[in-house]
Amino acid sequence: MTLKFRYQKEQKVCQIGGIRLGGQPGENPPLLLGSLFQKGDKLVESRKKRKFDRAGATERIQEMERLADETGVPGMVAMVANSPEEMNAYVDFFVSVSDRPFAIDIWVQNTRLEATKYICEQGLQDRLLYNSITPWDEDIPGQVAMLRDLGVKHIVVQAFDVEDKTPTGRPKSLRKMLEMVEGGGFESILVDTAVMNLPATAFSLLANSLVKDEFGLPVGSAPSNGTYMWKKSREMWGSKGFVGIDAGIHAICSLASDFMLYGPMTGSQRVFPTVAASSALLATLVYDDTGVLPESESHPLNLLFSDMVEQLVGQ
Repeated sequence: MTLKFRYQKEQKVCQIGGIRLGGQPGENPPLLLGSLFQKGDKLVESRKKRKFDRAGATERIQEMERLADETGVPGMVAMVANSPEEMNAYVDFFVSVSDRPFAIDIWVQNTRLEATKYICEQGLQDRLLYNSITPWDEDIPGQVAMLRDLGVKHIVVQAFDVEDKTPTGRPKSLRKMLEMVEGGGFESILVDTAVMNLPATAFSLLANSLVKDEFGLPVGSAPSNGTYMWKKSREMWGSKGFVGIDAGIHAICSLASDFMLYGPMTGSQRVFPTVAASSALLATLVYDDTGVLPESESHPLNLLFSDMVEQLVGQ
């Protein structure tokens, strides 16, 4: 893969709460979305009774927010649920302990919409990232119309072509998806290029570049789909081997991603520093190629390596 440092197409920069993402390579570090209450999460005691470890969940959220502030890499909690009632309980809890934006992660369209209706009734449209509209949804136009009526502002659109699983299939799918979602009046459209397994993560990275080149939209994926699905890595090399693989894949993906879903929030402590380092590296590569440094004081290069930035500016 050839790294591209500038796209001729104007690149959209989205603002979700205080989080900026998108733009030209090196301009903004990728947004990291961590899963909370996902399948197998030990914090969940009973989904039907909506019982979960509130203290433990609060600690995870606060840890992620601290790491985001320390590294300059923005973070967002993506809550997973199987029913609207379950998600409603999680959202009520989240807004009681945090004032930051959040995402929902629900696979079934009707469940996702019912949960979103409740969220919007609470007046949380500005803070919600709707994840996601997929090619497999039953009624995409109807879904878009409902989201528009509810005032949803920020969405993720998944792009994947079952007949063309190569990088070119993602923009092909996105063209069809955008025809259906652009009428929703959304402020932010994030494109997920669908990681299917670890080696195929390369296809998502190449697709990211194709999407930015053609559409200029913020684009990313879930590298964790590949790392966590490769269960044999733990069997062969143990937890330390898995941690190294997971951190390494996220470092590579951050060089061509505007956002990444990094899996369970138990991985926050390794992923945020990893992505901060790789984001600083990318910004320095961009500087060498274009002479442009990131403007934001909170960008990892400026925040963590101010002495290096001073040297570059003083040249």
